[in-house]
Amino acid sequence: MTTDGNALFAAHAYLPQGWRRDVLLEWNDEGMLTAVTPDSPVPPGVARANGPLMPGMPNLHSHAFQRAMAGLAEYRAQAGDNFWSWRDLMYRLAARITPAALEAIARWLYIEMLKAGYTSVCEFHYVHHALDGSRYEQVAELGQRVVDAASQAGIGMTMLPVLYEYSGFGKREPRPDQRRFINTPQSLLELLLTLRRARPEHGALAYGVAPHSLRAVSQPSLHALLDGLDAQLPGAPVHIHIAEQTGEVDECLAATGARPVAWLLDHFNVDARWCLVHATHVDDAEAAALAASGAVAGLCPTTEANLGDGIFPAQRYLDAGGLIGVGSDSHIAVDWRSELRLLEYGQRLALRQRNVLASATRPQVAERLVDAALAGGARASGRAIGALQAGRRADWLVLDPAHPSLDGRRPNDWLAAVVFCEHGDAPIAEVHTGGRCVVREGRHRDEAPAYAAYREAVAGLQA
Repeated sequence: MTTDGNALFAAHAYLPQGWRRDVLLEWNDEGMLTAVTPDSPVPPGVARANGPLMPGMPNLHSHAFQRAMAGLAEYRAQAGDNFWSWRDLMYRLAARITPAALEAIARWLYIEMLKAGYTSVCEFHYVHHALDGSRYEQVAELGQRVVDAASQAGIGMTMLPVLYEYSGFGKREPRPDQRRFINTPQSLLELLLTLRRARPEHGALAYGVAPHSLRAVSQPSLHALLDGLDAQLPGAPVHIHIAEQTGEVDECLAATGARPVAWLLDHFNVDARWCLVHATHVDDAEAAALAASGAVAGLCPTTEANLGDGIFPAQRYLDAGGLIGVGSDSHIAVDWRSELRLLEYGQRLALRQRNVLASATRPQVAERLVDAALAGGARASGRAIGALQAGRRADWLVLDPAHPSLDGRRPNDWLAAVVFCEHGDAPIAEVHTGGRCVVREGRHRDEAPAYAAYREAVAGLQA
């Protein structure tokens, strides 16, 4: 049973079965849906939604501090400018971030995510230490700031402290500009425990870990990290960057004799708790094996395009039953619709076909992509989100029925219009997390003060 006020009636809502009419949503004081009932009569005294409802989208990959860098690397740094030269610029920014600046940047970013329709985020957090690389007195200082920023904004979070030990395969010593990232498995697990004690898990907050990449951790360290995680949080999410760049694939082949995804699948029990971020450069055998593992491929098409990474073989992977989710990563864009559009458009450009990621059983490409991103993002988060059904978090978007992209269209065409129409602002009128409205008429409740703090933080970093 719900308490008074914890109910909403919608003329249309997108449920796991598709668009349904006359849907009554009920939730408890902890922000979890207790009942979702289609074909319901209008209960007396229950509020009516101002438009069609759809689930909020999970963002499965974020580096919050990089929001302050968006737009500052769009010039040619050197001949053959690529991911590695971009990374040098990113490290310069990371070297200057203060705790207060990080919190302000993250808070504003999470507000932007909410306004775009992301209602949860997996934060791949690797800036851990003071400017000189020493540990803060409160070892989880920066992680705590990011968790607090999410709480202030009202977005759900899976916090993933990152293990970063080396600068490359073969246990290469860290570079001086990586000193803020470096931990051992033991110190990273201590940081995670400290963070969990300061900010315990609840319905809007979960934890996991993220070994940065195969080049940044060793096989024994990864085993130690996973064993320690299971002692704290059995089954918690594990995210890893992998096969993003061809250079990484070549180095992994030289160091191990195997491609990155193949090596990981051969040496670890990669299953549904894992999210392999990017996985851009997988061959056919790796794509099939990854799909069979139950892990999620964490795709970030706008960042991957911005960095010149390459195009993930999405058609083969999805047709093999693989799971995907989307993330905004470096935040060159903060819009799940852009991620899904570019995912499909990349396939169209590569194959010179249309509606590539539709299928015989899912002919509507937008519905297939939205459903895939909701399910994969929920799995990667380790939280009960991603669908309007009992037992899931009460996170939803209210679409604007008067928006030119939706007005006059049939319900079965709404998702296609939401994803593929780029005319004007997103047709999102309201955003709710845990049953509470955090964005109304396109405005976040704390937008003005959060933006003022963000602007000050960004100006300070460029001073």
